[in-house]
Amino acid sequence: MAQTLLKVSGLKVAYGGIQAVKGVDFEVREGELVSLIGSNGAGKTTTMKAITGTLAALDGHIEFLGKPIKGRGAWDMVKEGLVMVPEGRGVFTRMTITENLQIGAYIRNDKAEIAKDIDKVFSIFPRLKERATQLAGTMSGGEQQMLAMGRALMARPKVLLLDEPTMGLSPIMCDKIFEVVQDVYKQGVTILLVEQNASRALQLANRGYVMESGLITMSGDAKVMLNDPKVRAAYLGE
Repeated sequence: MAQTLLKVSGLKVAYGGIQAVKGVDFEVREGELVSLIGSNGAGKTTTMKAITGTLAALDGHIEFLGKPIKGRGAWDMVKEGLVMVPEGRGVFTRMTITENLQIGAYIRNDKAEIAKDIDKVFSIFPRLKERATQLAGTMSGGEQQMLAMGRALMARPKVLLLDEPTMGLSPIMCDKIFEVVQDVYKQGVTILLVEQNASRALQLANRGYVMESGLITMSGDAKVMLNDPKVRAAYLGE
């Protein structure tokens, strides 16, 4: 069995006295694409923020590469290889595309390899190459999402966390983003994908987890879940 890279046990997180995550357990193994699906307000993004240290956890354990990481800062996690593309993208709007990618490699000092990785990102996202000197704030939402993903890849993640990468995008751009997620995964990057489009997320994934009201209510093989009547009724509109 592949090594478990990320393990979450009994995780609880609260916002202003309201418990948004009520004790969740899940894991991501090396070489997997795992999807965490659920409706708005289920606690998915809160879980991701707690994992990466941008939100404090009330209780529970988070392990990355076999070591506890709860309470450590997001900057430490990037150094360890746990990198998140946040909901809303968060690009540096007054910097160019190339400068945003360089910022993604801030933990590195191997200039020649950084240049190679920028070229690699441009090969994955040809649209970014065409606009390399353009300010990120002048790009479309879909282009900014590509940039946010490319910037994360510059850190050479061991696990890439993607939080709602298609939110607010056109159907055509959603298709492109899902294609890119699949391509990045095929290149050997382990991925945890949080996504409201349950059907597409489960089609891509090896395994899936369903989150409802701060709890994991179902888990298993993604293709089996895709055909589960409960999942289809609740998340696929059937």
